[in-house]
Amino acid sequence: MTDQEEGTTINDWLAAAGRNPEGGLRFVDRSEAATWFGWGEIRERALAVCGGLLNLGIRKGDRVALVFPTGIEFFEGLFGTLLAGAVPVPLYPPVRLGRMAEYLHRTARMLERSGARLVLADSRVRRILGEAIAEAHPDLGCRTIGDLPGSAVEPVPVEPADLALIQFSSGTTVDPKPVALSHRAIAAQAEILNGFWPDSGELRHSGVSWLPLYHDMGLIGCIFPALLRDATLTLLGPELFVARPALWLRTLSRYQGTISPAPNFAYSLCVTRVSDQEMEGVDLSGWRIALNGAEPVAPSVLRAFRDRFARWGFRPEALTPVYGLSEAALTVTFSELDRPFRGRRFDREALSKDRAALETADGREIISVGRPVPGFRLRIVDEAERDLPEGRVGRVWAQGPSLMDGYLGDPEATARALRGGWLDTGDLGFLHEGELYLTGRAKEVIILRGRNYAPDEIELAVEEVPGVRAGCTVAASWLPEDAPGESLVLFVEFSHEATASEIAALPEACREAVLGGTHLSPDRVVVLDPGTLPRTSSGKLRRGETLRLYLAGELVPPAPVTPLRLAGAMARSSQAYARMRQEKRG
Repeated sequence: MTDQEEGTTINDWLAAAGRNPEGGLRFVDRSEAATWFGWGEIRERALAVCGGLLNLGIRKGDRVALVFPTGIEFFEGLFGTLLAGAVPVPLYPPVRLGRMAEYLHRTARMLERSGARLVLADSRVRRILGEAIAEAHPDLGCRTIGDLPGSAVEPVPVEPADLALIQFSSGTTVDPKPVALSHRAIAAQAEILNGFWPDSGELRHSGVSWLPLYHDMGLIGCIFPALLRDATLTLLGPELFVARPALWLRTLSRYQGTISPAPNFAYSLCVTRVSDQEMEGVDLSGWRIALNGAEPVAPSVLRAFRDRFARWGFRPEALTPVYGLSEAALTVTFSELDRPFRGRRFDREALSKDRAALETADGREIISVGRPVPGFRLRIVDEAERDLPEGRVGRVWAQGPSLMDGYLGDPEATARALRGGWLDTGDLGFLHEGELYLTGRAKEVIILRGRNYAPDEIELAVEEVPGVRAGCTVAASWLPEDAPGESLVLFVEFSHEATASEIAALPEACREAVLGGTHLSPDRVVVLDPGTLPRTSSGKLRRGETLRLYLAGELVPPAPVTPLRLAGAMARSSQAYARMRQEKRG
């Protein structure tokens, strides 16, 4: 980075934005109607919030939690907090009526860990948060944007080294940790990302995203690069995408979006849920960079998406697998742009012994997530923290300009993660021809008979089994008391559309699928109701928590499925959905 770039902050970007009349945020609703706000107007709204926060008693460095759905109020709160010299803490709003007690407890825990003095929320969410606020006791309580006293004032000066954001990690293997990111780290990450898509000639890049704004891929990966470029970004709520995946593709076509990221499950959902009728008039030929990250990249999903949407102009080389994590402010590696994704098959026997050996026929196919982005370096290390050569599986360590300052208020966890300027990602992988291939999470490895297996490989093997709910499978292993070895257990949610006979056949069908796909045989297959498996705030399955609940007797299979019981379950699901719709209208 240049000296000039090192001296910039997010607040500087906001002050400089607005010169491009086409730069700003566009919000698309469920009817595909759009609302537009230029960056200049967004800053004026944020200045009013800044004044209200200062009048309320917020001071430089204070943390302010933000609990909003995707919309202009989130950005008023985000940038207003930053202009006040305070630190925003984006948290996820409630999206499901079920598990509300768990949501409120986790929210309270995150408020406590971040040290938030104030919670800003929209009026609907504020009514729901009462128990979380009572448990966490932020000293300035919970308010809406409209509750803030005062008007626009001059922003509080901040420096590049100042804290800019508390971004909670996803918590797939442990409780979410508050990742502390400076203005300098976020600036470095935004510069890195924008370097991959410079404007040239008649091509001016624009983004489309439905990703949650409390997640690093949605906020750091989409919002801040667009602000830095004074560019256009079109946003959908994540709940709209889940309800109607075609809306994402239709929006990309209508507004000629060139860049759009998503996790693997989103591409899979489009393949199974988007109809030809919904694609009428859609042109995806302008979508140049379809980033795929945040969770394991499945080769079958990439191929299915490529083939399914080719007839609407989707370019195979647009699919771009990437790798990153909150602790690095997002991106660590990028696949080469304008090159078809690269997958290789590796010998299963060798992988179980932490060696990567190419095989052409029956090996495990792993997708490359590319090379380190500019400014980043990788190491693959063993348990003794010694560097491993190419082709050996070990822990992935990363070093670069956008690493976190640490976990807020947790020096022990920070010391475990940051080792002499290197970040221990907690992920396992290896280098092949200079590119990174991931094999799993260190704490989620399946250990059977002294050999290591990746859980996502086992989980993907049952995705096509009739009656399995897509993306709702967890594989785990543990050593039962007095047992001669580890046991492999597979947790499977049945789909809402499954028939009683399909559900009854799931245990044996899943065993056969896993045996055929991985040569492993699960000791147990636990069939669960839809929505049972625990997830992180960003929707990722929590494998460790699933196993813990099961071993504690808190995750039990439903009663035997009969047509009458199945009909009752579907009716309850429909009633819950109707209540949610009614609440949203209210």
